[in-house]
Amino acid sequence: MRGGHDYDVIVVGAGHNGLITAAYLAQTGYRVGVFEKRSIVGGAVATEEIVPGYRFDLGGSAHILIRLTPVVEELGLERFGLEYLELDPLFFAPFEDGDSLFIHRDADRTAQELEQKYPGEGDAYRRLMDDWRPFARLVKDAFLEVPSPFQLGKRFLFNRAFGRDWQRALRTILRPYGEVVDEYFREEKVKAPLVWMAAQSGPPPTEPLTAPFLLWQPLYHEGGIARPRGGSGVLTQALARHVEAHGGHVHTGAGVDEILVDDGRAVGIRVRGQPYTARAVVSGTHAVETFGRLLPPEHRPPAARGMQVGNGFGAVLRLALDSPVEYAAHPGREARVGLQLLCRDRQQILSAYGDYLRREPTRDPPIVAMTFSAVDDSLAPPGGEVLWLWAQYYPYELAGGVSWDDIGERVAGGILDTFEKYAPGTRAKVVGSLFQHPLWLERELGLVRGNVMHLEMSVTQMFALRPFGGMAQYRGPLRGMYLTGASTHPGGGIMGASGRNAARVVLRDLEKRKV
Repeated sequence: MRGGHDYDVIVVGAGHNGLITAAYLAQTGYRVGVFEKRSIVGGAVATEEIVPGYRFDLGGSAHILIRLTPVVEELGLERFGLEYLELDPLFFAPFEDGDSLFIHRDADRTAQELEQKYPGEGDAYRRLMDDWRPFARLVKDAFLEVPSPFQLGKRFLFNRAFGRDWQRALRTILRPYGEVVDEYFREEKVKAPLVWMAAQSGPPPTEPLTAPFLLWQPLYHEGGIARPRGGSGVLTQALARHVEAHGGHVHTGAGVDEILVDDGRAVGIRVRGQPYTARAVVSGTHAVETFGRLLPPEHRPPAARGMQVGNGFGAVLRLALDSPVEYAAHPGREARVGLQLLCRDRQQILSAYGDYLRREPTRDPPIVAMTFSAVDDSLAPPGGEVLWLWAQYYPYELAGGVSWDDIGERVAGGILDTFEKYAPGTRAKVVGSLFQHPLWLERELGLVRGNVMHLEMSVTQMFALRPFGGMAQYRGPLRGMYLTGASTHPGGGIMGASGRNAARVVLRDLEKRKV
């Protein structure tokens, strides 16, 4: 023990943010212990062989946001087994009438192809990129900082890139992203995939103050999209190896019973009756878990009861195929490389959201399809394919007391039926499957009410209001207690900014001997 403690810092949960916090602390020389209840690290960034010979990601699959951070380079994760495979094209959008379009890593090439196919739309795409690249970079920079009140507003107002146009730009930012797209484009086949990507954060296209989810588009071209060779979970495996190589310990199958408190200070944890002590405790679990179970009742902030978890919003059908997907609109490999955006038009998204509001599984889901075996042959046997279909919207709590255990198979079949409209014959290729409906996500991955973002990604729970006001700077309600994970700024997705930001706060406090 050091200074009478088992560890300098204990991290609860081995999701990617928790592991990133641990890695930065361990790399700086602090002795770190990570405790994870599941048998493998990664949380919602994990990969397992669910069907013999086929490796399925259990959560996040496309590595987009982390490419805009310095995490991989600062931690030297390539030395610990992480190899990224670049995806280009980034996106492919097929349509039922046989038309299709690509969005490439190169924005100019994308614009040129759009202009050839839909005159005027390529120039409009360039305008969107040029108009909003400065704002997208501002948001990215804000994600890499500890949030403070009016942080993004101050950055925006004092940024010279907008000049005298800041008032017009602000009016756009305050609008729903489903409307902003009309300021630039006329063709619905161009609008639909852009809006569908924006919808991945959760809020529907009609919700005010959501325009930034669309205006982020320029950064897809800057950071790109990549895949870890071997599966999404290779990222978290590399992080765990990093922690242990720097003297830390990563304990799996070690669910935390409670955070130990002494005189208003977090002093450790209890695991199956065994106490472990530390100078600081970082909780990387869901905020509902942290404030609703791990903390003793007398230390739970009343404001935590106001956190908006929502009612789920998506489900994913993971399929093992004996041969590759073939899209009717574009049967070649190029269509299988990036994210495949299957969305007829914006009305399809709105109709699906309407079903969700009625607490019913949507009957006509828009889909993001992923076939990463097209770039990584380690995911499937020779000649085989992994196909993952993320679909929206699917409520956790269903009308009439219906259970997902009863309807899961039928809903999964409906998702595959929808996909068959774009790639006929896929059903005959299926040799195994896993359906991750909202209840499965809660049971297996601890995603409360099936929300993969932990908490709703609405304006009332972003930046300095995440997870709630007064608890947004990665410090918990007790001395020596800290927070990280998707429940904190900047929210869900494979980015790692929360883990990095939290590590900086903990390091600063440790160096000032505050803990």
